[in-house]
Amino acid sequence: MNFKAIFHYISYLQYPLMLIGLYFAFIPYLSGMEIVKENPKLIFENLNSVLIFMGLGTSFSSLQDTSKTQNKFSKKIWENPIKGKLTIIIMCLTILFLLIFGLTGYFNTHEGILKDLSVGIIVLSLGMFGFLKAAIEMFENHRKDKNTVDNS
Repeated sequence: MNFKAIFHYISYLQYPLMLIGLYFAFIPYLSGMEIVKENPKLIFENLNSVLIFMGLGTSFSSLQDTSKTQNKFSKKIWENPIKGKLTIIIMCLTILFLLIFGLTGYFNTHEGILKDLSVGIIVLSLGMFGFLKAAIEMFENHRKDKNTVDNS
């Protein structure tokens, strides 16, 4: 039984989760602008669902096989030591910002829209932690300056 392959196939659940997130993103606009004008809170309630499902989808994407790249664009990033390090730094800063923003909103508000959105932001940032780990593994597996084979 190849556990690596099983987790790789489980990682494909990221796509339906992301699609569910997109569904929640478009629900307020598909229901009609009159309904949104009457209940503007509907946008924020759906935004929380978008953040939660995007966070779940991002966490499932971290289960993919990191020894392979998905496309030429990601291969160019992970093979280049400067681009790879810069991408990881940007990911770290984004996660830090989202986590601090989510926790601050969660602990500084008692009830309301911001408290709900904070939960979604926290789930998204935690999902990105797993994705960061996968990105670091991809960088280690694909960078050209460390993975060259000497033929001498």
